[in-house]
Amino acid sequence: MTGQRSDARRNYQRILAVAEAEVATHGADASLEQIARTVGVGSATVRRHFPTRQALLEAVFQERVENLCERARRLSGTDDSRAALLDWLHGLVEYAVSARGLADALAYEPPTEEPAPHSCGTALEEAGTPLLQHAIRDGAVRPDVTFHDLRTLSVGVALATEHHSKPAAQADRLFRLAVEGLSPAQGTTTA
Repeated sequence: MTGQRSDARRNYQRILAVAEAEVATHGADASLEQIARTVGVGSATVRRHFPTRQALLEAVFQERVENLCERARRLSGTDDSRAALLDWLHGLVEYAVSARGLADALAYEPPTEEPAPHSCGTALEEAGTPLLQHAIRDGAVRPDVTFHDLRTLSVGVALATEHHSKPAAQADRLFRLAVEGLSPAQGTTTA
């Protein structure tokens, strides 16, 4: 945003603040037109700052995603690579459940040869892949598991539980079920 006029920077901040509130209320389907009306600008102004819905969602979730990336960096030095990976994935599921629309934002990003720079999904992949690779090297995770598999699982759990009366508890239950499997516990560790 450097080089922008001060009124453009103010508009950006106001639009982002209103967008955060709208996304918290309506999820990824928040109306860009309603955001513009609430801010008191035209929809073209909103689209100038956020040309796509995905760009708006990326901006809304940037801080949460940065927190998850920092969490991955802190966990990367943990001796128990499986526990570190599961702790981080559990955090991703918790964030996706608590931040309405985040799972939708991550679901829009299928794996590609050249991921979008500065996207939520790319940032999470860059942060989480070292945890996954460490767990694979330690034999704690199957070698055919990809980061995209884990992101899809996390997003799927969040999307499947968002309309439950207690989405966080249900998401936690499904995440643990996915990690532990359907068999009765036999000395397994949980996230």
